[in-house]
Amino acid sequence: MSYWFRNDNRLPQARLAIASYIIVGMIGVLLLGFWKLQVIDADKYSSLAERNRVRYIPVIAPRGRMLDREGRVLVDNRPSFSVLLLRDDLAQVQKHLAGISEGLGIPLDDLHDQLNNAKNLPKFQPIIIKPDASPADVAFIESHRSDIPVLEMIPVHRRRYLPGGFFAHAAGYVGEVSEQQIEASNGRLRPGDFAGKSGLERQYNDLLQGTDGMRRVVVNSVGKEVDRLATQEAISGKQILLTIDYDLQQVAEQALGARPGAAVALDPRTGEVLAMVSHPTLDPNDFAVRISANDWKSLNEDRQKPLLNRAIQAQLAPGSVFKIVTATAMLEDKNPPESFTTFCPGYATFYGRQFKCYIYGKGSHGVAGLHKAVLESCDIFFYNVGMRLGIDRLSYYGSKFGLGRKTGIDLPEELAGLMPSAEWVERVYHRKWYAGETISVAIGQGAVITTPLQLARMIGGIASGGVFKQPHLLKDALNVGEERVALSEATVEKITDAMYGVVNEEGGTARNVRLPGIEVSGKSGTAQVIGYATREKFGKQKKFEDNAWFVGYAPRRNPEIVVAVLVQESGKHGGEAAGPVVKEVIKAYYDKKNKKTQGQETAESKQPDPRNTPARVAATAPRSALKPEESAAVVPARASAEPRR
Repeated sequence: MSYWFRNDNRLPQARLAIASYIIVGMIGVLLLGFWKLQVIDADKYSSLAERNRVRYIPVIAPRGRMLDREGRVLVDNRPSFSVLLLRDDLAQVQKHLAGISEGLGIPLDDLHDQLNNAKNLPKFQPIIIKPDASPADVAFIESHRSDIPVLEMIPVHRRRYLPGGFFAHAAGYVGEVSEQQIEASNGRLRPGDFAGKSGLERQYNDLLQGTDGMRRVVVNSVGKEVDRLATQEAISGKQILLTIDYDLQQVAEQALGARPGAAVALDPRTGEVLAMVSHPTLDPNDFAVRISANDWKSLNEDRQKPLLNRAIQAQLAPGSVFKIVTATAMLEDKNPPESFTTFCPGYATFYGRQFKCYIYGKGSHGVAGLHKAVLESCDIFFYNVGMRLGIDRLSYYGSKFGLGRKTGIDLPEELAGLMPSAEWVERVYHRKWYAGETISVAIGQGAVITTPLQLARMIGGIASGGVFKQPHLLKDALNVGEERVALSEATVEKITDAMYGVVNEEGGTARNVRLPGIEVSGKSGTAQVIGYATREKFGKQKKFEDNAWFVGYAPRRNPEIVVAVLVQESGKHGGEAAGPVVKEVIKAYYDKKNKKTQGQETAESKQPDPRNTPARVAATAPRSALKPEESAAVVPARASAEPRR
């Protein structure tokens, strides 16, 4: 055998060995890959496979309803559909984005923005691209399920508010959550979710907002549902019972009408808010889906400020309603003494400047003491009292009665107003307080500003003997705050008698508010927006007209209801413009109360008297007085300083 022949026999064996090693190595790599797929990455690929055939669709929890004190619905939900964009396959999403934009009427830029906002979310988590689908949207999605499989619909419950902006500011509205809200929610909120943005919707959002569930469905290759798996049910939000009385709210809304202003009705015994109105108002139904940028801009730029809840945010001079603070301070400090009187010719000079009474040019109040000064709202009398008390004592009592600080009502964004003092002007303006400024504050002008809610609480607290309850809208609220101010019985009696006279005695500034058989009491106020001299320079523009106030309550002692009404830019006296609104609300309260009382008496009259039941009659009557047929019978029982007032 030659060398070359033997060499030729060896060559295939070497090559075969090399090939064998290569094959074994490849098999090892494959086995390693299979092991990695089946063991290490099993959960990952199992999840991906599951995701291809199982679709996770959120089940949106309905928000809780808001009910009035008698269980009548104030805020409810309505059924609707939201459109979901499934983002499992982003290539498919990009492919169909133009068609989705055209079919659903959503601007393409808006879709891109929504995708960008959700880029940090897991891809399997769908996003809501249209919160409220129209019938045309539903038809489009159903007819394009096979060729646009990235769209899905889910049933949702949209907020439904009473029409015409009824109870709108207090109820508030919901809106799509912001990025800040999402970050602060610890994963509870997602883009497209809705949450309370203002009013009670925001205050009690955690109670009203339920917990979303999840529905799992099996889909085929074109995204069509073929089977359903276990569903995690949504937990509805809790409904809340409010202190609001629908009937009083309706009367207040109608009585105030289209005029800008506010009305607040309280039960001063408990702090319960019976009605809260602010006009002009917004329609919270516009926010229930997604308000347009143009509508939002229009609301913010409107001179009438419809977004402002005037009941708790209108910081305005209270006018002559503040005279009750001045009068109470006078009686408590005995400075000047209770017997103090002054002559009012219609004007007076203080610190070298002439101050006028509202009656200037129309007559004179003559000699006025405290009772007459409150009754007829004599500015000259209170100028003199304020001068003697000084700003520090006025500030002390005003602050004690809740002016210049929040009432603590369970609504967000309440404003505090301002009760000025010498310390305040030094701290803010770095100057001393001028004695002449006290003259203005004494009649509710100058730097003092309040809200309608503060005035309602103040008057109710004084008339209740110095007991000031924390206003609240949640019925049966726990830990309702209470403040007590030590007021003598004599002071309370004189102040309440004077406020009763404002409505019921000759010369009172609100005689038109009288109600037969009801001890309506109160105080009117008319507050200027700017000085009359300045107003003359600008001309008589509507926005510079006087604001009208009236705070009324009933009965005269220990009131059951107090109503504060503000009518802005009325150009009329408080008793004339705001008084009738107070009158209507108090009348509605007593009409309802009397009707309820009569109904109870009627029901009681229909109940048999236990003393006259057949068994008792038979047992107590002489045997000869009862016939057999009568023994079964039931015997029914009967049953800047300008003159303001």
